[in-house]
Amino acid sequence: MPHALVCLLLLALAAAAQDAAPVTLSNDCALCHSNASAATAMRDADGRAISPHGLWRATMMANSARDPLWRAVMSVEVASTPTRKQEIEATCMRCHAPMASELGLVDHGTGSVTHLLDCDSSLGQLARDGVSCTVCHGMSPDGLGTQATFSGAFTLNTERRMYGPHDGPFTRPMQMHVGMTPTKGEHVTTSELCASCHTLETRALTPDGRELDAVLVEQAPYLEWLNSTFADENVTCQDCHVPTSDADGRAITTRIARNPGGRDFPPVAPRQPFGRHTFVGGNTLVLSMLRDHAEELDVVAPAAAFDATIAATRAQLRELTARVHVERLERVGDELRFAVAVDNLTGHKFPTAHPTRRAWLRVVVRGADGAPLFVSGTHDERGRIVDAAGEPLPSERLGGSIEPHHDVIRSSLQVATFESKMADAEGAVTHVLLRGARYLKDDRLLPRGWRADHAEGERTAPVGTDGDDDFVAGRDTVHYAFAVPDDTSLEDVRVDVALLYQPLGARWAAELLAVDTPEVERFAVWYALADVTPEVVATAHVGSR
Repeated sequence: MPHALVCLLLLALAAAAQDAAPVTLSNDCALCHSNASAATAMRDADGRAISPHGLWRATMMANSARDPLWRAVMSVEVASTPTRKQEIEATCMRCHAPMASELGLVDHGTGSVTHLLDCDSSLGQLARDGVSCTVCHGMSPDGLGTQATFSGAFTLNTERRMYGPHDGPFTRPMQMHVGMTPTKGEHVTTSELCASCHTLETRALTPDGRELDAVLVEQAPYLEWLNSTFADENVTCQDCHVPTSDADGRAITTRIARNPGGRDFPPVAPRQPFGRHTFVGGNTLVLSMLRDHAEELDVVAPAAAFDATIAATRAQLRELTARVHVERLERVGDELRFAVAVDNLTGHKFPTAHPTRRAWLRVVVRGADGAPLFVSGTHDERGRIVDAAGEPLPSERLGGSIEPHHDVIRSSLQVATFESKMADAEGAVTHVLLRGARYLKDDRLLPRGWRADHAEGERTAPVGTDGDDDFVAGRDTVHYAFAVPDDTSLEDVRVDVALLYQPLGARWAAELLAVDTPEVERFAVWYALADVTPEVVATAHVGSR
């Protein structure tokens, strides 16, 4: 029987299951939680539209199941360990397609539950709706922030309650239109709510699917936050990613809903707090792909909404992520020397989470005539780090070496990178997550307040930075020293530094694109068309010109 017909035949069954589960499509929530021209609800003091649905729809959360990079990476994991196909897909979809996962993933006779990502059934529609409203607002508080709920092991409440931070919610409209009951639940404003899907541990597998005695903390933003001053000061994930202030920093007071007819509900008075559901992270690459290939990826948010999210992402990267400083420029003998200090402003490592991400320092030193005296970390048009001659470094090439952590940089062949690199059980470099047994290198910038003796010190510890006394909580200082011509004067030298970031490092991209799967093939087309220029996070310079 054709797969499409199977989906249609099962549609009624899936719809019945949906009625019994505490999940519904975001469009159902948009009935009251989107902006309307005749309503003052969900607007800031300047009248700007800030409805939860309007801001959320062009985020990575809303498009977690459409994400072409995630689909490609998942296909690589399956191709690398085919005997664990169903387990891998179900594990990945638990957080990327959580509503379908909650109802029970089925393959509809295809042999793959990822079939739901393109299926027309009700279950398929729920799958593609990503991390939708009823996931976060329907999550039970039981066990949040504990080991028992990590790696997607959250539970949704069975009473069809939608939790929010307010006392005395107006219950009747939500009960009538979606069969949910709004209920006060302060846990929705805590970091523990985010911990389940943003703490992921994976057990290493052999190519034939056997489990090894090695567990990798693949993603740990929550654990990193716990081991930081942000947790001590109760600065939560939501404070940065669902801010309760407007774009100008003013606290928001507004009605939290309007009626289905497009006007304000008289019983709903303006309230605080009201979180802007921007969910801004750092993934400009995939957001751009979703915008530019909306039809192929079944994207429903308009291009303008993605433009706004991309702009907000770049603003956060440049204003709230890191700072760089050039220190102690001097000449010692025939060498020019200086240091670059990089401060992490985030409440977790930078970069954090999935190891596709990396940051590095681009340093260009020029003399009196403007010609480069020294370069480190420059890149080509495809975002590959190159040497002084413009050739990609070995660490950028398929199967190449790994750039080690550096305290002192003396050559254009050396670059200060901040990244995590995995090793398999035999100690070889791997870019397959389920081969990862440990980290060969993890010199991502630590958050302020990180401690080795913290309860999460071991699981969030850096790797490969031994002997670098300048790599400390919240900061790394990199030293540069190189020979310059005898007639070089400090008064004529200019040092330009930039901290650059890629959500998909060029080396990881090379390893990904070398695997032959349909998902990788599709991603390769969009990646070739994408602007992969690294994002500039912070800059600094010293010099007279």
